[in-house]
Amino acid sequence: MNGVTIENEYAYIKEGKVFLKGYMDMPDRQIGEVKRTEEEAFQYFINRYDIAVNKVKQLEDEIQEAQNKGSYLTKLLQLRKRLLNFDGIGDFTPLLATLDDHETILRELISDNQANNLQIKESLIEEAKLLVESTNWMEASDLLQDLRTRWIRTGPVEKELQEEIETRFRTLLDYFYQRRKAYFDEQNKIINERLRAYDLLARAAEDLSRRTDWDEGFNDLKLMQAQWKVIGKVPPKLLKHPYSVFKRHTGTFYEKYCLAKGIQVKKRLDPRVEAQMRMVKEAEKLSESEDIFTATNRAKVLLNEWKTIRVPPHLTDRNMGERFRAACDKIFELSYLMKVVTRKHPSFKFFDDVQQLLTKFREMENIVRRARMDLDQLIDSYEGVRQTEEMEKLMMSNLKTQKRKLLMKEIILEELRQKAANL
Repeated sequence: MNGVTIENEYAYIKEGKVFLKGYMDMPDRQIGEVKRTEEEAFQYFINRYDIAVNKVKQLEDEIQEAQNKGSYLTKLLQLRKRLLNFDGIGDFTPLLATLDDHETILRELISDNQANNLQIKESLIEEAKLLVESTNWMEASDLLQDLRTRWIRTGPVEKELQEEIETRFRTLLDYFYQRRKAYFDEQNKIINERLRAYDLLARAAEDLSRRTDWDEGFNDLKLMQAQWKVIGKVPPKLLKHPYSVFKRHTGTFYEKYCLAKGIQVKKRLDPRVEAQMRMVKEAEKLSESEDIFTATNRAKVLLNEWKTIRVPPHLTDRNMGERFRAACDKIFELSYLMKVVTRKHPSFKFFDDVQQLLTKFREMENIVRRARMDLDQLIDSYEGVRQTEEMEKLMMSNLKTQKRKLLMKEIILEELRQKAANL
């Protein structure tokens, strides 16, 4: 070859430029220039060929170790394109052949995966068809959201089918959500109509409270109360204000009516409130029981029963709830005290009254001291710790509970101290 000064089977130098010989129907192309000596330039590009070899080897290893091998197809195609334009001297044909072999394998894997993905997505579409006609909106929404998550996690299908199957799935979801929106729009319309009816009755009750035509007004009162009961359900929070207005003004008229008619009014309590009042009295009586262990078992039953009583917010007595909780706390703390006393003093039941009282007082002092130390440690552990809002609420709730329990321990200790002082 005229003008060639250095040459091997893959490249040559001509007129101070380094050329890679053509291969695979590609022409010769310049890959560099001689900077210092021809030998150094030639060797430089021979060394660069090792980079290409290592890149192919690295990709082979990654594919071998990968679980989702199909995801490496794009990287393989990019490497193949780079090799065709790589500036190095060596035999690129076997490197490209290696990539071609892997490409064939990967495409077969992708094809199999796409077929499997298509089967999964067809199954998900069938599941969706069974849900989109449901009127159990909350359950169906949760199940469809789960389907949507599984759909997203499922890989793509064959490109020609991708848009069609996505449209089928999206159409089903859109149909359900449009039905759900229409239903709740109608429900909101119904609720708004009911709220208007409640507001009208509340205003009518306000007018009623100023009337003095007792007999006719009493008939209107009964009619209004009957109408109130048949209007229909609305969210309790929305009904709270009109109900309080209606209840206050109808109550005012009824009190005036009874006064005018000479009727003695006996105030009726809600059965749920009465039940809570009975439970408070029982719990407070149990806290003074001599048999504290039996009282503890009964207090646990009362606690569970208390949780089952659903008193409406407008009837809830916070003070009653606090009294009940305090009585139960006292029972449980006294029970714990007696467990400590009987464990540390096996002959406690043979002590006289004075010895028993002093023993309980000393042990309660120890319990309170430990509880204060535990609370201080808990506060220290929370300080300076950055938490999520949910975790912060949990920590504050725990702290509030520990403070409440410590307070009850201190109350019991003070009661024991006073008893000891009066000996």
